[in-house]
Amino acid sequence: MSKEETMQTIDRAIKILKSFSINEKELSLADLHRKLNVSKSSLQRILNTLVQHRLLDKDDKHKTYQLGIELYFLGQLVEKNSQLLSTAKPFMEKLKEEFGESVSLSIIHENQRKCIGYVPSDHELTTLIHVGQTSPLYAGASAKVLMAYLSPEKLEKLLNEITLQKKTDRTITSKPQLKKELKKIREEGYAISNGERVKGAFSISAPIKNRLNEVIAGLTLTIPTARLNQEKIPAYIEKTKETAKEISNRML
Repeated sequence: MSKEETMQTIDRAIKILKSFSINEKELSLADLHRKLNVSKSSLQRILNTLVQHRLLDKDDKHKTYQLGIELYFLGQLVEKNSQLLSTAKPFMEKLKEEFGESVSLSIIHENQRKCIGYVPSDHELTTLIHVGQTSPLYAGASAKVLMAYLSPEKLEKLLNEITLQKKTDRTITSKPQLKKELKKIREEGYAISNGERVKGAFSISAPIKNRLNEVIAGLTLTIPTARLNQEKIPAYIEKTKETAKEISNRML
């Protein structure tokens, strides 16, 4: 196999693994063929190798594949070795204990907001967030706080490339209105969403910065609106901002 063929095989293997998502946990050979436009014979050879190394599991009965246990172990190593995750986790847990509500950590990945850390609420009624979950950068507190601190050039480029699609009846779908909202977020140092992306969810997000004062993540406290205490909102905001600042100080 030539160097070029080897690189192509590696590229295809990575694309296979990245084809799985929260909404598509199991995929068949036909599904992957349709998604990747790669011949079934080539895909089958790569799938067999990924199964052999436990990066994928195969369901022989239904002839489908899902992500394997080895990826879980590798993910645990990433979490332990990631400065951002390892630094933020104790503070996320402390914020969760303060109010009893779920806390998440998000970054920008491929022009989307992606959750990379989550501490769930102990309540039965909660807003479920999955690590690896993605959403548009214009909807929700965590997404908006990340978008707000993009450079003017990157922000303008992104706004020109995306369409603001309605997720709920409270989603901002006007670009001038979104720009105004992002300016307010930069001035106040936090973002709020009241059902903009998920109905029934109230979220507050504050930016986490690195030693160069660049925003690298968003820390978000999420509360079901059914349990939201309006009088506590100032405390929610202040504590979320304070916690994000504490994490930022550890990133210096």
